[in-house]
Amino acid sequence: MAEREEKVVFERPKSLLPVVTNFCPGCTHGIVIRLVAEVIDELGIEGQTIGIAPVGCSVMAYDFFACDMIEAAHGRAPAVATAVKRVNPDNVVFAYQGDGDLASIGMAETVHAATRGEKITVIFINNAIYGMTGGQMAPTSLPNQITQTSPYGRDVSSAGYPVRVCEMLSTLDGVAYLERVCCDSPKNIRKAKRAIKKAFQNQIDGVGYSLVEVVSTCPTNWGMTPTDAFKWMDENMLPYYPLGVYRDVKAEGFANAAEAAAARAVDCPIVVDNLSDEQRGAISSKAAVQDAMNKAQGGAQ
Repeated sequence: MAEREEKVVFERPKSLLPVVTNFCPGCTHGIVIRLVAEVIDELGIEGQTIGIAPVGCSVMAYDFFACDMIEAAHGRAPAVATAVKRVNPDNVVFAYQGDGDLASIGMAETVHAATRGEKITVIFINNAIYGMTGGQMAPTSLPNQITQTSPYGRDVSSAGYPVRVCEMLSTLDGVAYLERVCCDSPKNIRKAKRAIKKAFQNQIDGVGYSLVEVVSTCPTNWGMTPTDAFKWMDENMLPYYPLGVYRDVKAEGFANAAEAAAARAVDCPIVVDNLSDEQRGAISSKAAVQDAMNKAQGGAQ
């Protein structure tokens, strides 16, 4: 009887090292790490990719990826990524950050890298809590959410409201692409991978700053089983942090973030006086730009 030829249908990405990760059961960090590695493989960019791992649950990311990695101080991944990309413009540079790192101590770096339109890719894990350091309230913790530092629930009268990162960054001219995804089902995992791949492709194509926010779980610090954590995320986090595209300049009809920014400022003489005829032809009016943005952001519901 002739031997049947075997076909590989699933294997470890080559950009993912054969090591055991340190993530807790039910945490989606491991899924996202794998998706990033799969994207690096599919784009064939491992040899030219540099990742930035800051402080938080992603602090050990340099042990998992086969590409070059740099460890950054807490919150400073966008600043380090900016330096690396400007010195090595032909490299693909990404930062892998959690919500405490990106939206608290690193908020200034996040906002300014985005508004400068740095051609980097940011993978942002939002699990509404500080994970590695014991479960303190994070900038993304929900109103009334119980954490180690809000044992009676987050009181918005004293702690303020959560930061919605995609919504906030979508107002900045330097941003090319923003999408919020999650990994609670095979369907949504596939959507998350497509978003991550698009964010990397935008950098390769020179489109501009891209960020993919992944709404995630933290069963350990939420004090839940993995199953209950996913249920809590679906019932509480997703209504507060709706999935979808929050900015996509290519879907709006522009070649890059700079072109879209010029269109937003079409009625400002000092901005448009020095544009080339080609650039002028790419922009129309504020109304048309707003219509395009509304259409592109239609998935953010």
